[in-house]
Amino acid sequence: MAASHHVLLIGGHGKIAQMLTPLLLKRSWTVTSMIRTKEQAPTIEKLGSGLPGKLNVLVSSVDEVSTQERAATILNTVKPDYVAWSAGAGGKGGPEMTFKVDRDAAINFIRAAANIPSITRFLLVSYGGSRRSGASWWPEGEWDDYNKKVNYGVLATYYKAKIAADEALYETSKKSSSLVGICLRPGTLTEEPAGKVELGKTAHVKGNASRASVAATADALLAVDGIKNTWLDLLDGNDDVEAAVKKCVQDGVDAAEGEEIFGSKI
Repeated sequence: MAASHHVLLIGGHGKIAQMLTPLLLKRSWTVTSMIRTKEQAPTIEKLGSGLPGKLNVLVSSVDEVSTQERAATILNTVKPDYVAWSAGAGGKGGPEMTFKVDRDAAINFIRAAANIPSITRFLLVSYGGSRRSGASWWPEGEWDDYNKKVNYGVLATYYKAKIAADEALYETSKKSSSLVGICLRPGTLTEEPAGKVELGKTAHVKGNASRASVAATADALLAVDGIKNTWLDLLDGNDDVEAAVKKCVQDGVDAAEGEEIFGSKI
């Protein structure tokens, strides 16, 4: 019988998190869904209806996790062995809130988790364009266009926040003897149903990924055996989720390749 796990799901009221919650519960796992307000609780509680796992709801606003100590207090109270980050300011509250949530709170949780040996996986949902430089496997010119329009255009603040969190997870996990860091980096999110995917080193930086497929992939990544510290990009594609995840793990795929952080001797 597969091992049971306890996942702290941060940003539990978000669309991807609400899709991920029942998938984890179907495994008979425990999920503690961390949400911002008590008004969100009834929506989350319904997600566990009729499923074999145990669902807890924790009302604790992520934007208040301003120190590593505050993150550690939450982790030590909940006592998960896995953490999944699917929180985000969503553009609300301006740049200050984006940095407070998407960068600072995320990094505080990552570093706090690495100091608790019983926490062995940290999955962070980011986005595929969160890179310092274009991947060598992308078509020439595609990154430059994307980077200008997205990272230094419509998502400028979000980009700065996410790349900082992504790199913190990579560095922290590389140093840690207990924590595996998994950075799942989807393309432009859509409301399409879950389907087949392209996972790992995607052929393009541009492209769509359904939120339902992101949730299904996150679920599979948390459950798969043998995964190492990695960045995995995700687009809608032609591969079954389970097969795509297993192949990436078996082949040691890491889409951080080419980034300075990939080759650094941390």
